[in-house]
Amino acid sequence: MSTEEKSLHFIEQIVEENLANGFPQDNLRFRFPPEPNGYLHIGHAKSICLQFGLGLRYNAPVNLRFDDTNPAKEEQEYVDAIKEDLQWLGFQWAEERYASDYFQQLYDWAVLMIKKGKAYIDSQSSEEMAIQKGTPTQPGVDGPYRDRSIDENLALFEGMKNGDFPEGSHVLRAKIDMKSTNMLMRDPLMYRILHRHHHRTGDDWKIYPMYDFAHGESDYIEQVSHSICTLEFVMHKELYNWFLDQIYDDNKVRPHQYEFARLNLNYTVMSKRKLLQLVQENIVNGWDDPRMPTISGLRRRGYTANSIRKFCENIGVAKRENVIDFSLLEFCLREDLNKNAPRVMAVLDPVKVVITNYPLDKEESLDAENNQEDESAGFRKVPFARELYIEREDFLEVAPAKFFRLSIGNEVRLKNAYIIKGESVVKDADGNITEIHVTYDTDSLSGSGSDASKRKVAGTLHWVSIAHAVPVEVRVYDRLFIDEAPDSHKEKNFLDFMNTNSLKIVTGYVEPSLKTVAVDDKFQFQRLGYFNVDKDSTADKLVFNKTVGLKDAWEEKGKKELNSINNSLKEINKYFKVSTKAERLDIENSIGETIASVANYSLLQSSFKKNINNNKASLLFANFILKYSNLKAADFDKDELTKLYLMSLRSESTFVRSKTLLNLRDLDYDAEFKNSFKDEIIKLNSNPTKSTTDRETEILEQVINQF
Repeated sequence: MSTEEKSLHFIEQIVEENLANGFPQDNLRFRFPPEPNGYLHIGHAKSICLQFGLGLRYNAPVNLRFDDTNPAKEEQEYVDAIKEDLQWLGFQWAEERYASDYFQQLYDWAVLMIKKGKAYIDSQSSEEMAIQKGTPTQPGVDGPYRDRSIDENLALFEGMKNGDFPEGSHVLRAKIDMKSTNMLMRDPLMYRILHRHHHRTGDDWKIYPMYDFAHGESDYIEQVSHSICTLEFVMHKELYNWFLDQIYDDNKVRPHQYEFARLNLNYTVMSKRKLLQLVQENIVNGWDDPRMPTISGLRRRGYTANSIRKFCENIGVAKRENVIDFSLLEFCLREDLNKNAPRVMAVLDPVKVVITNYPLDKEESLDAENNQEDESAGFRKVPFARELYIEREDFLEVAPAKFFRLSIGNEVRLKNAYIIKGESVVKDADGNITEIHVTYDTDSLSGSGSDASKRKVAGTLHWVSIAHAVPVEVRVYDRLFIDEAPDSHKEKNFLDFMNTNSLKIVTGYVEPSLKTVAVDDKFQFQRLGYFNVDKDSTADKLVFNKTVGLKDAWEEKGKKELNSINNSLKEINKYFKVSTKAERLDIENSIGETIASVANYSLLQSSFKKNINNNKASLLFANFILKYSNLKAADFDKDELTKLYLMSLRSESTFVRSKTLLNLRDLDYDAEFKNSFKDEIIKLNSNPTKSTTDRETEILEQVINQF
């Protein structure tokens, strides 16, 4: 195998093998088949880049086919949005097709299958069909209508088509095998009655094909050679092929299904149903809310098409499911914006600076580099005057040793301007700083070549001249969820993990060069991050969205929380070594504060589970998580709780037993669960060990009295 072949992903290898075995390259055809029941999200971007990437690699057509077989959920709005997203990503389809284009052909094939005894009308309720279908371990049984005559089936199907029956009264099912180990092969539905208006066919049809029937047959009609889908459709392949068997003509290309791992991204949800819920419940401001993982939301946030394509290229195409860190998507964005986004100055939390030795009526126009990563970007002029805004966090009246920003008696450089020194402050009646008075070194202008201009100072600050500043609305966005897997926890609603700080709106000030910006223009606000102009902007009011920070704050936060958990685990060993109650209490309080500060639900769950073992320090730490974390007892798996309590009650350590008894005493759980430990506690009370303390005996009596 050549070096080039080794770099191919497995689907490209399949195509190469097909071509090597004689499949004509002119017969290669791919398709991207979205259902128009929601907006595309970042997960779809992976599929889009895969499908259209194959088309580009092999110079083969790629159809855009809307699988519009469910008018109850589909809208023209979604069709238009999908087309816009595809074109924005940089892809153009060969033909625009719709499953609804094939409704008559699909119906004719269904009639043919009835005539061949391969399909029948079932008049059971959905509940009856579910029972009759069996379970994964129990085969299904033939239903009462499975042996209807062909004539009766044809008549009923015609009546369904004509709208003679209400929704839910009849369905058309394929007659395959009710005992199949693949439950999808147990006489699957082909058609259902829906008296709904279709966005393209209007009220022409009263019955609509099911996805599994329409999808493969549509591939066949379009002569798609490689039908590529995600791993969730692996079990559907047998059915896909069975439906093709009923209509296949040897003179035509037969589509083949291949599956790849879908994109799973942490700190978000990918379910269109859940994304729709966020929109419908006004938790976000529409499908294009910049916090949404939709392509339109990412675009509005300030993401570039190039960064999304690069992200999809980096994660690759694989056969196994895995979870991609959101930080990788942000890395691809920073890499792109760093090369292309002009640098400007903006202040989002302003405090006034007065340069007391700068002339009252003087103004200067200073040179500022637009982008040091792009030599062709050139320079712009920024106005400088006596009164400026800087960020409030860039000043401390009394600063610690490693504070490299402005403070009284210390010097900093103003970006593209002069070195200033903090002299004094002005405060309001509440003690808040309203002005910072500084002096400047008149000979220290950046780029002037003077000795003073070359002088090294602790830090460099961005600023905006107050007289020339343009007030703007800045929407500071953060991740929508605080947990890395918000929809993966049993008995928890994904909405429980909403980030209440995912949007903050502030009034900021930008340099005057931004007065003439256009919607979607992108900039780096120096030292603050990347921002773009939102579509809500008007001539009178500019609105900027924070796209992404200059550093990965979430990765730093995640590492900090993980490190704090790990350090607490090390610290807990001291608990067993100190000699006084006061020392143990100090250690417990310190660990408790650390645990209470951790917001990551998944990290707490993982730490809890890992520490349910026979090590006394681990058991004590798991009990501390129960006591001090923000999680409730019901948030933990019941079997894991049971295991922890039993192991802890049997521990050799009186400290572990005591903390467990206290947790049990205060446990907010059903009485039956608490009572399940009654025998263990009574046994502990009646057979004290040498390590049993008076305190443990006291707690034991309190718990026993609860039973």
